[in-house]
Parts: sequence; C-alpha cells; structure tokens
Amino acid sequence: MAAVAGVTAPDAAGADRGSGGSVRGGPGGDGRVPGGEPVRVLIVDDDPLVRAGLSMILGGVPDVRVVGEAADGGEVPAAVEAGRPDVVLMDIRMPRTDGLAATEALRALPDPPEVLVLTTFHADEQVLRALRAGAAGFLLKDTPPAEIVRAVRRVAAGEATLSPAVTRTLIAHVTGSAPAAAGPDPRRERALRLLAGLSEREREVAVALGQGRTNAEIAAELHMSVATVKAYVSRLLTRLDLNNRVQVALLVHDAGLV
Repeated sequence: MAAVAGVTAPDAAGADRGSGGSVRGGPGGDGRVPGGEPVRVLIVDDDPLVRAGLSMILGGVPDVRVVGEAADGGEVPAAVEAGRPDVVLMDIRMPRTDGLAATEALRALPDPPEVLVLTTFHADEQVLRALRAGAAGFLLKDTPPAEIVRAVRRVAAGEATLSPAVTRTLIAHVTGSAPAAAGPDPRRERALRLLAGLSEREREVAVALGQGRTNAEIAAELHMSVATVKAYVSRLLTRLDLNNRVQVALLVHDAGLV
C-alpha cells in the first residue's frame, strides 16, 4: 500500500488539538486509550482487497484493534454504533454513499470518531471537502504499512495535522480551481465574521497558517517561542470550532487574506 500524504509527526508541524481528540478520555503515548485499551479502528472501502490489506496491516499491531469493516458509506453509522471506533479509515470514492457524505454525517455526531480519508490523489475537490467537514487528514492508498500505523496512532492521540507542504498544495489547488464569485459569497462572509472575533495576534497566526507556515516558521516570523505558537494554534481551533490547522488555512483563504 511513497511516503504518507497528509499526515505528519507533531514535532514537524505541531499538534493540533493536543490530547483533545475524540478518543474517549484521550490516549496514552503508545497509542492506547487509558487503561491499556488499544485504538479501535473501522475500515471503510468498497474494495474487499483494500479492506483485507488494511485489516492485515492493523490487525498485527498490539495497540490497534480493527473493530469492523464497511463496504459503503451508508453502512458507516451502524458500523460506528456497533464498533465504537476511535478512528475511521474512510475511502472517499464509493458507488452508493461516498466517503464525503459519510464523513459529514459522522462529524455531526456529538462524540464523533476521527476520520482519516483514503484517496489515490494528493489534492482534489473531494479531499478538500472532507477536510472542510472535519476529517483529520488523508492517506494515499499506496502509503507504506508502517506509516499507516503511525498515522492512525497520531490521529487517535488528537495529534493529526497536515504537513506544511501538503497544506500549501491544498491551498494552491483551491486558489487555482475556485471560480470568481459573482455577487455575495456566503463562505467569504462567514470566514470574515469568524476571523473578526480574533485578537490581532490570533489573526496573525491564522494568516501564517493560511500561508502554510510551520510552527517554527511562525515563531521566527512573529518573534514567539514554538510553544507559544502551539498554544495559539490550539486556541484558534477552539475559538473557531475547527479540528485541524488546514481548516484554519482554508478559512483564511475563504476570507481572502492569502
């Protein structure tokens, strides 16, 4: 199943929610939830070979447990109810209910599992929509097994993030593909309204995220420590009610600030 796309280690770009992900109670450093329970994973893909491959990869890891499989997005609600996963590996393209609709439905739940989108493309409109809906990141289907396991652990730990390089690619894709809006743009108006409630410093950090800057780059540019930048990023996610830094970047782009 090339290097992982869309998910990177927290010390490279900074943890987003810290330990505030959707894993019930927050996991320990080895990827387990408190009490030694392994990370619970649901695999959703219409290709039985892909499901079998992912199940084999994750099934051999002691701190990860595959709690179910689904062949279509329409099967996801029942599978989530039955398996109570911490992380859902979600194929984006399925013939009946696609992964985008399933992700949007999951993220609307009161205590949703994290979602890692599975795709064959680095950046396309469906991936962007899934990220806007709250997916924690995405993996290419040719990602090496060890990287898949690490990505699942990081997402379960609430440390999911998109690498700066991938963030820049996504923003460039949005910029290059978005048609000029005729008349009022509800998305732009909403973004401006949300960003208007930020302090000047929070706004500066948000714009830097929109430019695809790493935490270290933001720290150097704004004369702050990396720890302070991380605190600002966490504060932004809370105040804007977002899940990860790429959603902040997309919001800044929607507002026309980058």
